[in-house]
Amino acid sequence: MIKTIPLNKLVQSPRNVRRHADAAADAELKASIAAHGLLQNLIVRPAAKGRFEVEAGERRRRAMLALVDDKVLPRGHEVTCLVLENDDSAVETSLAENFHRLAMNPADEAQAFASLVDSGASIEDVARRFGLTVRFVEGRLRLAQLAPVVFEALAAGEITLDIAKAFGATSNQEIQARVFEQAFAGYYAPSPDSIRRMVLSGTVRGSDPRARLVGRDAYVAAGGRIERELFDDDDSESWVDVALLESLAQARMEEQAQAIAAEQGLAWVRPTLDSYASHDLVDGLVRLPAEPAPLTEAELARLEALDASWDEHAAIVEDEDSAEEAAAAAEAAIEAIERECQELRNRPPVLAPELKAEAGMILTLSRDGTPVLQPVFYGERDVVAGAEDEGIEIVPADAGEGGRRSALSKRLVDELAMQRRDILSLHIASDPGLALDLLVFSLADADTHDWRSRASTTLRGGAPAGPIVGFEAKDAPASAALAELKAGFDESWRAGEDVSARFDRFRALSDESRAAWLGFVVARTLEASLNMAGERRIAFQDHLGCLIGIDTAQWWRPTAANYFDRVSKQVILDALADVGGTELSSRFASVKKADLAMSAERVFSGTYITEVEVRERALAWVPEVMRFASPLPDEPEQASSPGNEADGAPADGLSDGQEDPRELAA
Repeated sequence: MIKTIPLNKLVQSPRNVRRHADAAADAELKASIAAHGLLQNLIVRPAAKGRFEVEAGERRRRAMLALVDDKVLPRGHEVTCLVLENDDSAVETSLAENFHRLAMNPADEAQAFASLVDSGASIEDVARRFGLTVRFVEGRLRLAQLAPVVFEALAAGEITLDIAKAFGATSNQEIQARVFEQAFAGYYAPSPDSIRRMVLSGTVRGSDPRARLVGRDAYVAAGGRIERELFDDDDSESWVDVALLESLAQARMEEQAQAIAAEQGLAWVRPTLDSYASHDLVDGLVRLPAEPAPLTEAELARLEALDASWDEHAAIVEDEDSAEEAAAAAEAAIEAIERECQELRNRPPVLAPELKAEAGMILTLSRDGTPVLQPVFYGERDVVAGAEDEGIEIVPADAGEGGRRSALSKRLVDELAMQRRDILSLHIASDPGLALDLLVFSLADADTHDWRSRASTTLRGGAPAGPIVGFEAKDAPASAALAELKAGFDESWRAGEDVSARFDRFRALSDESRAAWLGFVVARTLEASLNMAGERRIAFQDHLGCLIGIDTAQWWRPTAANYFDRVSKQVILDALADVGGTELSSRFASVKKADLAMSAERVFSGTYITEVEVRERALAWVPEVMRFASPLPDEPEQASSPGNEADGAPADGLSDGQEDPRELAA
């Protein structure tokens, strides 16, 4: 029955399925009612004391109450309503009325569907009544079975629907609640995949590389179990017997490895279920030299034929009179030619014949479950010793940091390398002339660079991240001065709307401004290195440091935090002996490590009371790895030692005519 009812007689129904609102949408509804009036009646049910409970239209009721507060409508405003006499249809009516308007919160939908099913409706009935798929209704019902803490978070909008579905990967509410507490107690926002992995701990997803390698049929045939939840497909289903899967995958990789070794005549192929060759896997091995295989005469002839064919098809594509079908066929032919050319030019590495009989390779597992043979040859240390005698260069697969490695931790080595890099960067950034020479030389030398050796700079415009992601030496003078130097650059050219405009603006800068940018962009490409044997060593950077005459002690001082706390007690005592002899080091021989580190910081900062000569040596001391030193004994001489006036380098550590970067940054 349709009737008008005063607004102040309408109250919210406890059965109304909508529990949550959207403030922006509610504001729009309020404005619409104020401008156009109520366009659709409310659905109500008689209640006690002459009141009527709103089963459908609660948002409209609240919007009208807000208009009453704004004195737009009177408190007794008459509202057109459809009065229901049958209580059984209240929930379904409310759901039907709400469903196709403002998208309901999934939690509200889940509760409403669950209420209908509890009242006797089947899932198929609910899906049919609202024009939905059975799977959609099942999904919402699954949400209704989530742990209360997860469901409440979904209802409050604190987690997304995808996150909630990930929790539904298991029906165990205790696990859901525990994972919810763990996942949202951290500082990072979890993803649906991470939630799914956490609730399915102890299982493997169907998309796992191991699962793809083995295959579903082989796993099930071997007795493997698979659990499939409501939202799962072939990729997200859970493979329960992880140990069995590991065994099957390892056996499959072993089989592939043996076949490859026999096919290529290798002594061995080591398989791994990782996507990379780990340190443990190559420990004790040495890397063997290999070059891309040369093209045969037949392959060279084929490339020439492909080039000619490419020209013929390109002429068809470029000819405006060519038929559309002919042009399309020519484009397809060109793509095929390019693929074949690429395959011909991508040559596999070839090993020296005298090494192949003892050589091996690593077989890894890609993310798509495909075995991938890494293009690197390895050999046992003892079997390649004779190769070195024949002049074949052998590179250790696990090349370390040389004799100093036991004294310095890997983290400290990386930090020192990055700080030393900043010192060199600051000086190059302060000398545009040298930066220009370095830039031009590096670009010109790129085509002759040996890919097996580490490049000194990136010189492609990008800045290397360094061996430690996110590390910043905020208390290091060189790093601070480098930042201050950049802060003084003219960046007005960045206001250009596109790359052409920015380029024109940059060209309009003064010579001095452009020169400053040149030094900086070259300097920021420098890789992190140290003056030590091993992979951290880049001899060319030491040559640059010597050429400039850098005095590292002016830019970096060892402290407890950045050095002494990070090395052994003996390393600290050796440093004290370097500046004060055994007399100074013996004073601290019985001091505990923590106190010794603080005392050493005072000594090397010049605040410790000692002889003038010792203080001067302490202020000039830096670890040998931080110096820009002359070449190591097994390397050719490149430049004189820094700070040696007899060799032509001025005592202030700067080359002739170069400005002190400390003054530029001041």
